[in-house]
Amino acid sequence: MAVKRIKPNILSRDFDASRAFYTGVIGLEGGQGLDWILFFGTDQREVQLSVMSLDVKAHQHPDVSIEVDDVDEVYARAVTAGAEITYPITDEDWGLRRFFVRDPNGAIINVTQHTQ
Repeated sequence: MAVKRIKPNILSRDFDASRAFYTGVIGLEGGQGLDWILFFGTDQREVQLSVMSLDVKAHQHPDVSIEVDDVDEVYARAVTAGAEITYPITDEDWGLRRFFVRDPNGAIINVTQHTQ
C-alpha cells in the first residue's frame, strides 16, 4: 500500500472569501467543486487544498485527507488496531471509496481511494 497524496481540509463559512483568498492571495488555481466543498491546487496533482462547509455525506469535518492506493487495506489495519472509525467505508457517488478514522490526537482523517 502506498500513500499517493495528503491534503489539508479547511473549514469555511464563506466560500467566496475563501476562493478570493486562495486564488488571489495565495496563487492557487481552481476554486471549483460542489456546493459544500471547493478544490484548489496547481498543475501538480500532489498539491491540493480543500475548503469545505461540511461533509454532506459524513456530517463531520475531516482535518486532513490522505489518498492511498488501497483504502480497504488501510481500513482493515485501522479496525485491527482498534482505531475509532467515525464514518464507515463507503463508495461515494463522486468516485471515491473512503472512510474516516480518528487519530490518537482526536483529528479526523479522511482516507480515500479514487474509483473512477
